[in-house]
Amino acid sequence: MISEELVMLSRVQFAVTIMYHFIFVPLTLGLCWLMVIMESVYVMTGRVIWKDMTRFWGKLFGINFALGVTTGITMEFQFGTNWAYYSHYVGDIFGAPLALEGLMAFFLESTFVGLFFFGWDRLSKVQHLMATTLLALGTNLSALWILIANGWMQNPVGSEFNWQTMRMEMTSFAEIIFNPIAQAKFVHMVSAGYVTGAMFVLSISALYLLRKKNVEFARRSFQVAAAFGLASILCVLVLGDESGYTTGEAQQTKLAAMEGMWETKPAPAGLTLIADINEKEKKNNWEIEVPYVLGLIGTRSLDETIPGLHEIEAKNRERIKNGIPAVVALETLRNGNPNDAAARATLESKIDDLGFGLLLKRHTNDVANATPEMIEKAVDDSIPKVTPLFWSFRIMVGLGILMLALFVTAFYHTLRGTFENRPWLLRWALYSLPFPWIAIHVGWFLAEYGRQPWTIYGILPTHLSASNIAVSNVWGSLAGFVIFYTFLLIVEMYLMLKYIKQGPGALGTGRYAQDDATGKAAY
Repeated sequence: MISEELVMLSRVQFAVTIMYHFIFVPLTLGLCWLMVIMESVYVMTGRVIWKDMTRFWGKLFGINFALGVTTGITMEFQFGTNWAYYSHYVGDIFGAPLALEGLMAFFLESTFVGLFFFGWDRLSKVQHLMATTLLALGTNLSALWILIANGWMQNPVGSEFNWQTMRMEMTSFAEIIFNPIAQAKFVHMVSAGYVTGAMFVLSISALYLLRKKNVEFARRSFQVAAAFGLASILCVLVLGDESGYTTGEAQQTKLAAMEGMWETKPAPAGLTLIADINEKEKKNNWEIEVPYVLGLIGTRSLDETIPGLHEIEAKNRERIKNGIPAVVALETLRNGNPNDAAARATLESKIDDLGFGLLLKRHTNDVANATPEMIEKAVDDSIPKVTPLFWSFRIMVGLGILMLALFVTAFYHTLRGTFENRPWLLRWALYSLPFPWIAIHVGWFLAEYGRQPWTIYGILPTHLSASNIAVSNVWGSLAGFVIFYTFLLIVEMYLMLKYIKQGPGALGTGRYAQDDATGKAAY
């Protein structure tokens, strides 16, 4: 068996790299569409300030895009280095979406990002706007294919296990593409990226307005960001409801853990606002609940129940016991008896519980003789820790509500034309800058930690997915990643702050050289 330390270190390394990567990704997703909006106004009106807005925010987009690409490339290599068996197991499934991500999305992004920066004097207004739009489209297509792959890990549809190759093999590409989990994750994630882009522009514009710098430039940027951000945060909240519903259908364990729901409650279940989680005794010491809400979100009905963790554990116990003969049959077929008709019949009849039987591999190599104590340990493993999921979900939702309040207030004052005279609103916008990043990272923690103990939900346990390599190698590569990525983050922050401080004057047009205290400039 692979050591627990090796598995945990491999998980930490992948978590570190993806968390660094997702500092850059959401801003890329959102900022590109704000650039499209600004450039569209420039094409329609011919007013040069809108061109300068597109170029300035595009400069910050370019810095972020370059570092996002740099940090993203290494993640796919980790499939082969740290997760070798996982790569073997899912290669037939992951090959198509990851290849399409490279061919359709990355090539589109890399081609049109060059045209965006170097095509201002070589393309017509409409042609350049088309290049900017295709750049934004490529960025979002990249997210689509990645989230289709991730969605399949959460809900492995359109595939079946081949015991002869020990791989999952695709049976329907359409099912994988239109997987409800994947589609819900995609629209929820890109909407969160749009909120990030809007918050970035809103916050920096608020900074300029507080300092009375680049006033006309900042005023227009603030107005665009307020409107775009309001539409985006409303989408996030609506699509978050859809994500909750698909999770309730495909991952009942995650939903129950997020809600701290130990016991199955009468339908429709209430939503727990806060609770004192008692992991040791597997109960809540106390809780405050809003009636009916969870049942409506999780089932879209008034009479369908959502199973609690105790009921889920009981089901998992039976599935683990039922999976033992499936594991034994698989080992018989793989160990020189491929024509054993009885073993094949057993495997075929119990294939749905094979993954649960494999949970015992964490505690014994001799699954056939697993003791009741080992089975109970596997049952405990089948449920993620409740406390981190419970509070992470509430942090994410709480930040979403705060951002909704900000964008509603900002949009209201832009309609009235009073936002410049509301220092409290501008400071609120400025101090809210980190909120989208925190919410997105917490959301990814919910999605990935809440899936444990599986890399492929219900099929492949995490402890069987890792490569059997030296622990010292993982420590070394983890330290290298942290040092290198921290350096890249420092570079990103330095360049961003440098050009934000310079403002649109960094464009070198000369239009912003005068003092902006009057709010006027030569446009």
